[in-house]
Amino acid sequence: MGPITIFDKSFLQSLNIDESVWFDKFFMTNITPLFYVETLADLEKASRAGLTPEQEVGVIADKTPQMGSNPNCHHAQLCVQNLMGNPVTMDGRILLSGGRPVKTADQSGIIFDIAPEAEALERWCNREFLIIERRIAKSWRKSLGAFDIEGALNRFNDLGVNANTCKKLEDAKSIADFIVAAKGYSFGRFQFLFDLLGLPERFFTPVFKRWGYAGCPSLQTFAPYSAHIASIELFFYIAAASNLISRVDASSKIDLAYLFYLPFCMIFVSSDKIHRRCSSLFMRNDQEFIWGPDLKADLKKIDQYYDNLPDSEKEKGLHSFATYPPKEGDFLVTRLWDRFLPKWRAQSKTKPVHRDKLVNGRIAQHVRKFANAETLKSHQADFDFKNPDAMVVKRYVHMKRGKWWILPKDLPNK
Repeated sequence: MGPITIFDKSFLQSLNIDESVWFDKFFMTNITPLFYVETLADLEKASRAGLTPEQEVGVIADKTPQMGSNPNCHHAQLCVQNLMGNPVTMDGRILLSGGRPVKTADQSGIIFDIAPEAEALERWCNREFLIIERRIAKSWRKSLGAFDIEGALNRFNDLGVNANTCKKLEDAKSIADFIVAAKGYSFGRFQFLFDLLGLPERFFTPVFKRWGYAGCPSLQTFAPYSAHIASIELFFYIAAASNLISRVDASSKIDLAYLFYLPFCMIFVSSDKIHRRCSSLFMRNDQEFIWGPDLKADLKKIDQYYDNLPDSEKEKGLHSFATYPPKEGDFLVTRLWDRFLPKWRAQSKTKPVHRDKLVNGRIAQHVRKFANAETLKSHQADFDFKNPDAMVVKRYVHMKRGKWWILPKDLPNK
């Protein structure tokens, strides 16, 4: 599937349909909720000459990864859970939601049905949009300007922080880190940080009480993922107040929200300049930012590389001839696999297991039985959710995208 990767809308828009196929093939993509809403918001934007807003959104949906894509939980949901004492894994893994427990005679496990976001994308590919989606798009566009630089500056002053002393982006990040690392009782500081997180007010009292019972630790210690979100929000206001990033262009704040999901990836690819300038400040040492135009150029090279194959080979589907990226030649994709999946070259030398049709049929029947199992009630789920026997993730996959057969041409289209 490839390294776990987050991408922004600007990068996906830059690809043609064939390049997007190879992005989907060689990367496991974490699709952020922000990408879906930002894409949907294009319904309220002026369209390019010759394309309606619906067609614009449809074009993006056509290129959105399917084979290895997974929608991440919304950051606000994770933030609340973290503040209420539940740990949030921040080691590069995608955090899925909506799994349901099942059990057959052979196995217990979890099934992730097709996500609502994937259902929406499938409709968008057909240029079909619900009324509620149009309302969301309109609300999203309206909210772009909803931030108060001056109000935030006054709150900084109350905390004894002068945001205007910043000379570079690293200074803004240091001040943000200083605030979220502060410990000890301060109602004003805690209220400010809670407000920055943008959570419903009903959660404030139970979270504040829990913080007090814990001894008023720093937000970094109390709720690490929430501290990550607060640090990004603080960074934006400090950098904007210092004119290090635009305080006029409301989209800057939206763009930085992609960074909320950095803990859940290995790679972040974007064609947005603000991401190029800021993302590395919030990334772990085991992560990498990739400039969108560089990856686009490499995907074009890969497309040309495989296009030399005979049609008879291409019609077998991508998985028959492109299980791994090219081993020879200078490809950025290959270098990324070498860094983040270092065992892939050894695995590629392992001979595939050849099974007869009877065995394959039994395996398929077993998988279908598990995938169609009834959902367990809470008192029936008697297994460890962290170590299930099996897990199924359902998703839509088109047989063909652009000029490439994703699945074998002769596969019955069911």
